Amino acid sequence: MTELATVSATCLNQFAMDFEGNYHRILSSIEKAKLQGSKFRCGPELEITGYSCQDHFHESDTILHSWEVLAQLLIHVNCQDILIDVGMPVMFNDVTYNCRVIFLNREIVLIRPKLIVCDDGNYRETRWFTAWTRRRQLEEFILPQLIVTATGQKSVPFGDALLQLDDTRIGFEICEELWSPQSTHIEQSFAGAEIIVNGSGSYAELRKAAHALTLCKRATSKSGGLYIFNNLRGCDGERIYLNGSSCIVLNGNTLRLGQQYSLLDVEVLTASIDLTEIRNYRNSIRSRTLLAAAASPYPTLRVNWSLSSKARKMTFPVAEIFCQPEEEIARGPALWLWDYLRRSSASGFFLPLSGGVDSSSVAIIVYSMCHLVVEHTVSRLHMNDEVLIDLRKILKNQDYVPTNASDLCHQLLTTCYMGSENSSEETRKRANDLAAGINSNHLTVDITSVVSALITETKSVFGGKTPDFSGTRTENLALQNVQARSRMIFAYFMAQLCPWSTGKNGFLLVLGTSNVDEAIRGYFTKYDCSSADLNPIGGISKTDLRNFILYAAKKFKLSEVKEIVDAPPTAELTPLHTNQTDEEDMGMTYSELSDFGKLRHPGCCGPFSMVARLLHLWKDKFPPTEISRKVKHFYVSYASNRHKMTTLTPSCHMESYSPDDHRFDHRPIFYPDFTWQFRKIDEMIQEVDESLPDFEVD
Repeated sequence: MTELATVSATCLNQFAMDFEGNYHRILSSIEKAKLQGSKFRCGPELEITGYSCQDHFHESDTILHSWEVLAQLLIHVNCQDILIDVGMPVMFNDVTYNCRVIFLNREIVLIRPKLIVCDDGNYRETRWFTAWTRRRQLEEFILPQLIVTATGQKSVPFGDALLQLDDTRIGFEICEELWSPQSTHIEQSFAGAEIIVNGSGSYAELRKAAHALTLCKRATSKSGGLYIFNNLRGCDGERIYLNGSSCIVLNGNTLRLGQQYSLLDVEVLTASIDLTEIRNYRNSIRSRTLLAAAASPYPTLRVNWSLSSKARKMTFPVAEIFCQPEEEIARGPALWLWDYLRRSSASGFFLPLSGGVDSSSVAIIVYSMCHLVVEHTVSRLHMNDEVLIDLRKILKNQDYVPTNASDLCHQLLTTCYMGSENSSEETRKRANDLAAGINSNHLTVDITSVVSALITETKSVFGGKTPDFSGTRTENLALQNVQARSRMIFAYFMAQLCPWSTGKNGFLLVLGTSNVDEAIRGYFTKYDCSSADLNPIGGISKTDLRNFILYAAKKFKLSEVKEIVDAPPTAELTPLHTNQTDEEDMGMTYSELSDFGKLRHPGCCGPFSMVARLLHLWKDKFPPTEISRKVKHFYVSYASNRHKMTTLTPSCHMESYSPDDHRFDHRPIFYPDFTWQFRKIDEMIQEVDESLPDFEVD
């Protein structure tokens, strides 16, 4: 029988700064890998600390505790007789690096720092880490005394090197190095590395799921080899949901693919391969052999260990299955909420439910979370499962056994229709019907008397003057905003008191309901009911939310949803006879907003280049002058409302054009009037009108 090399990829749901929990999850993954016959356990990026420690990486405590965790792993009886790769920060010569630490039988064989750090999207790694720029160089690293005490080892090679085992050669990448145009696996494969290991911290975005797998497949289809991609999963304390989807790829074929969204804190994927498949594949690509023959030597460390044995069955390619965007919304933000809920001391969620698409989407996402939790736990009731333990802790009931999503939703979600004299019976009915469909604990309050009291008090302050909806724009907006802000006060007040009202302890997390398009336009009231503890849809467009709740209507059999989707979006903050709608108030459609958002970021368009692009994209929709007007209106609205981004509720990042200024979208909070830019737009439109008549709509 041919000897097969057996390796394991890992996906962990770690928590920033949770050294105790992170240690146990790492240890569990090592134990699972050994039970599956693996000879090499690989792990995700910064798994000992958690990825999102941010400025805690500046603290010496974080480095110290990482070494302490590593020391416990080094000496643990279940961490012997297996090659192990873990991720942690390491300070060398007073510089902190994002590193892989590889060890075998109580001995660290290499500390490999990250060569290319990431600073785009939500990443800001150079704030905490420095790239190792001395390619193909090693230095001696003096180990801290606690490691010396634990193992007797005093030093270890530090730098960019390969590991030569008895049966194969291993190279290493860390996250961004795979995404780089000049990935490090290329030179490593030319130098004979047959296995490339990547510890990653890649986060979710809609329609991005397969990207990492595609990169792994391309890397190994062009150069041959085995690629082991290890990613984190879940919310580890930030606005992102780490994407999961760890994988093992051989010569462009997927052997193992982990779950993208899952409640599993520890997932281990093990594959057994014939190493000669790599050698035969590479040797058949003659252009590659020429490059490999001319490659410069790579520092290589000898490790007396073999990945091969005769005790395993060969692993063959599997089907690649990824969630569609609607299913991603049903799972990603739902599990982001679950991680936040179980890692807080809250007892559930409070949601102002208006009967519109946005708040209904949030309610259905929580309902989806309940489905996922019930599906996970019903098959694991006798396994001391971590999800069931967390659920009982949240509900403060150690005997609770989930039976169905509706029952759990009633336990975890309180919805409240906050009507006023401007609210319609249609929206009230839609909110009531949806609440009944998902079985939330539904309440109704009327904010009219509170708003009236505020207006009356204002009258006495302003010498008898009373604002009126039919008066100036200032009066109209003030009257709309006082209603919206009253709802926020009610939401927090009730979220604190709801458990108390039923004789329970605890509090509820308030959920926000503004979408990514409204945030870009600034179409929400600062400190209204969009201001909350968490917002699961703040990174999702209105178009995607509409598609999601139609999908959810079929998946969860919620017939109430059709009326919600068919109704025109409205804030219902003005008298009913005005027939207020969102798109009329904004002066643009949600579809147009999505185009503006994608061109602004990630398209990197300012006002001038946005008009230039839209002259082509909207050629058959609007004449040039109308395109100019719409873009100007968008930028005036965007600029005057940008200050609201500083108070935007933390949301689950799911969209590439999110305006969240905490990490993703760094821009000023107030702007000039774009005089120069708009003048240049006018000049361009004049040229178009004079010389390019084909831009005009028939």
